[in-house]
Amino acid sequence: MSSNNGSDLGNGVEPEEFLPQSATERSAMLGALISASHLSTLEELPGHLSEQAARVGLTEVVVYLVDLQQELLAPLTAHPPPAGGEGLRPEEIRVEGTVAGRAFQHGEVLPASPADHDHWWVPLVDGTDRLGVLYITAPDADAAAQVDMRRLAGLVSLLVVSKRGLSDSYSRLVRRRRMDVATEMEWRLMPARTFATESLMISALMEPAYEVCGDVYDYAFDGRVAHLAIFDAMGHDTAAGLTANLALSAARNARREGADLVRTAVAVDRLVTEQFSGERFVTGVLADLDVATGELRWLCCGHPPPAVVRGHGIVHLECAPTPPLGAGLGIPHNLCQRELEPGDRLLLYTDGITEARSPSGEEFGLGRFVDFLIRHQSDELPVPETLRRLIRHHLDYHQGRLGDDATVLLAEWHGPAGLEIEGVKQLAGVPDVADVRGLDR
Repeated sequence: MSSNNGSDLGNGVEPEEFLPQSATERSAMLGALISASHLSTLEELPGHLSEQAARVGLTEVVVYLVDLQQELLAPLTAHPPPAGGEGLRPEEIRVEGTVAGRAFQHGEVLPASPADHDHWWVPLVDGTDRLGVLYITAPDADAAAQVDMRRLAGLVSLLVVSKRGLSDSYSRLVRRRRMDVATEMEWRLMPARTFATESLMISALMEPAYEVCGDVYDYAFDGRVAHLAIFDAMGHDTAAGLTANLALSAARNARREGADLVRTAVAVDRLVTEQFSGERFVTGVLADLDVATGELRWLCCGHPPPAVVRGHGIVHLECAPTPPLGAGLGIPHNLCQRELEPGDRLLLYTDGITEARSPSGEEFGLGRFVDFLIRHQSDELPVPETLRRLIRHHLDYHQGRLGDDATVLLAEWHGPAGLEIEGVKQLAGVPDVADVRGLDR
């Protein structure tokens, strides 16, 4: 415990009277935003943010959030217009070809231009899940001010995520088109599109973002085991969405009750069969990855098998398939096992990725899919950005129209020792927050 004269600072925290004024103001700014968040909505965040940021010389702060397809950045406002409008609104910014977009894509803090260091674009990242960017006016920003910007963006990201589930404004803001009911259910059910630890990075995407009916993905951690899953329900209607939701919820329920992969598959099969009497089914892959050893266990239920991108090649994970879940055939499931190598990228995907055909009838194919990932891996892009570009390439190949849902989940294993924190941040596209000891003095 500190003595009255402040000489005992064994806990590493300086009393407020010994902190420089700038550090005290920065701490007060962040604390005030946290306090205000307890009794406020997402729509009130811009007002609180502008008021508090001005205390440390950040004279203008605007929150821009990315849309579902990660093509546009739109400012957070209290009453955004309903989804469905055509064209780019005047206040929106494209991700491709802009400084704001580059900050989002690469996770970099960037000045508005090489000659303008008074205005900045700062990525908004929740963990490793990309939300958008902050636009900040900070005249003559020094190193300490840039750290303030990064820290403020980190707090704003947490506040956006904590409030968005109860905000219809957020949903309207990030949608560019009307969404069908089945897709509404699925987006509410699935986890964040990106998550990372020192040992494993997971990133997933799903298209068409507003009309997907039968695809869902899932992941969760249980100690050193990462649970991964992908499902593709029969059909392209609301019933397909209900089937996929039921399968995913049944898998989670069984897993959380301690079921292994085989018993989880049996539970999903039983519940879908009981609900639809064999008239509906879902294909899928269930997998467990031990992040300490790289041991992968999985089973395929009428679904395309997983694949591993290793170096500049592909390893096909062959496994004797079993029938889709919900067929009610009672055939035993085949559990397979493989050891991954550090740097392997495990792919789970639906056939909407590989079997979709261009207007000329040419199939996209697994080879084109994997080749794209390998080429962009050599570009050292963040993993979420690689998948974003894959989906954009896939949509362009099919001239923007997909005949089936296309979902991909990529899990990159870094090895038993994992990566240094900075390496993980680089893979995820997360801006670094420098150690500010010495900047405040």
